[in-house]
Amino acid sequence: QVQLVESGGGLVQAGGSLRLSCAASGSIFSVGSMGWYRQAPGKQRELVATITSGGVTNFADSVKGRFTISRDNAKNTVHLQMNSLKPEDTAVYYCKMRHWDRDRATWYDVWGQGTQVTVSS
Repeated sequence: QVQLVESGGGLVQAGGSLRLSCAASGSIFSVGSMGWYRQAPGKQRELVATITSGGVTNFADSVKGRFTISRDNAKNTVHLQMNSLKPEDTAVYYCKMRHWDRDRATWYDVWGQGTQVTVSS
């Protein structure tokens, strides 16, 4: 069973920075895209940033120029560097990893438990 564990969330003032990390463990055969999503109270979960195994990145318009995403394929980890944080970035941030599930014989998405990011004004 594959599990994801996020870390690095917390409380920061507007304009500050945080770095989120996500580490995968378990029986991992092959990993596809990895990414970060967030969900604010009363809102739907939304994409923040993704990165393919080849390093191609994609960002939500709201975070372009402020957030960067990186991954370590050897360690099956993904990081989100968040700079110039705004109060509207406040949300629970979730890590997602797509991996080849040998039992299901298909690509399968696994989610982390989420980490709270709170940006005060």
